[in-house]
Amino acid sequence: MVELLAPAGDFSALNSAVNNGADSVYIGLNGFNMRINATNFTINNLKKAVDIAHNNSSKLYLCTNTIMKDKDINKFKELLPAIKQYGVDALIVSDIGMVDLAISNDLEVHISVQENVSNYRTLKTLKKLGISRAVLSRELNIEEIKKIAKNSPIETEVFIHGAMCMAISGRCFLSYGLYGKSANCGDCLQPCRKQWILNEDNNQNTNTRIINNESKNTNFLIERSKDNSYKTHFLSPKDMAMIEHIPELLKTGVDAFKIEGRARASDYVATTTKVYREAFDSYENGNYKFNPKWLDDLNNVFNRGFDTGFYFIRPYEISGSNQSPIRKKDIGQIVNYYSKIKVAELKIWDDLKLGDELLIQGQTTGSIKHKVCSMEIDNERINQVKKGNNVAIAINEKVRPNDHVYKLIEK
Repeated sequence: MVELLAPAGDFSALNSAVNNGADSVYIGLNGFNMRINATNFTINNLKKAVDIAHNNSSKLYLCTNTIMKDKDINKFKELLPAIKQYGVDALIVSDIGMVDLAISNDLEVHISVQENVSNYRTLKTLKKLGISRAVLSRELNIEEIKKIAKNSPIETEVFIHGAMCMAISGRCFLSYGLYGKSANCGDCLQPCRKQWILNEDNNQNTNTRIINNESKNTNFLIERSKDNSYKTHFLSPKDMAMIEHIPELLKTGVDAFKIEGRARASDYVATTTKVYREAFDSYENGNYKFNPKWLDDLNNVFNRGFDTGFYFIRPYEISGSNQSPIRKKDIGQIVNYYSKIKVAELKIWDDLKLGDELLIQGQTTGSIKHKVCSMEIDNERINQVKKGNNVAIAINEKVRPNDHVYKLIEK
């Protein structure tokens, strides 16, 4: 049975992952991972995160995949005994210098995609170092992945959904070159997601960044556009989505399939995990048939449009910002939940009516979608309510005080 690996940037996303069928969840420790601008977890709440995963029969992996300087390694060494004691199932690392430290603390080690593992010989070397799994390079096609997985002496893992980077396996220097914020230390400002203009010019301008295309013996200059009609996201890839290719994926022999998205909201984690869980289970149960609803559901959470990356030997397409036809509007929060009668009290700061689609998110609740079918104020049934009121709604799923309430609206 293959492993479905989901991301989590906070407790809401973690609960969303385990509640929707993730076999394992990967999280980042504050200051030591490639998503330092996400909420992240701390050494003080790491045990709570491990317990949530293990109580739901899921594994928990800890990302420590930034470039490590001596001061970083010395600081992290102090945390390793606690990480082991709390029951973390594996460390995901990109710095080889971290391997012996982890193994000496009896921790399992996985090599990050940042290492750009692209061949069998590298996997043999990693095994000698005591590493149990490698995340394969994003730039491999499906036939290359199949050959590597078949002969690999250790477990293999690949990405199947989420954001893609314009640099090889995410090892980008654009953010550092422009803003002094290193992507390789988890602090990427994503200039690739901005709109830029591409000009061809033989006169080098010291105030303009240059891309040199040697094959055509010409310089390409990147500068901020003064004319919106010429702007484009030519450095911004679409999101990967392999949901239409589940049989091909599961025939590769890869051990674990990974969803990207530790910086994304818990509704994204809930939906992507649920969709791929259903698809994997249907294939492994022998009754697989592609369900168009899977793609619809993925399209309704944050995405930049979909592509299949390098799986089928073609470069990915470019995209702009969120392509989902649905947006979330913050309309209120949960005041209380009465479990015996399955009713939630909401404090709302926007109008609400029967039939509205809600998204309720909380650190323990995770992410729940709910269609408003019944509302009351002071025991009187109503069809709609104006902002500024408290209202009771019937809802079977347990929600909690201070959970955020969003209205889902078509763009």
